[in-house]
Amino acid sequence: MLAIYLLFWAFSAFFVLPFHGRRESDDEMPLVKGQDRGAPATFRPGRILLQMTVVATVAFGLYYTAYVSGWADPNVLSGRA
Repeated sequence: MLAIYLLFWAFSAFFVLPFHGRRESDDEMPLVKGQDRGAPATFRPGRILLQMTVVATVAFGLYYTAYVSGWADPNVLSGRA
């Protein structure tokens, strides 16, 4: 279960990170030399990790509920049943 949860946690980065781009309110802050225009003005890794944890926990909860209820039976999904 821990390995599957960690996979959900790692993949949740692809869902969370696109929402942390530059906003119109960030236009007041000057760009640092070499900084991409789409990069956020302030980087908050703690906030991103917390959001990744919330997304991964919800997704894993849905997966676990489906697995325990038999909705995601590995034999059916692989075509063996």
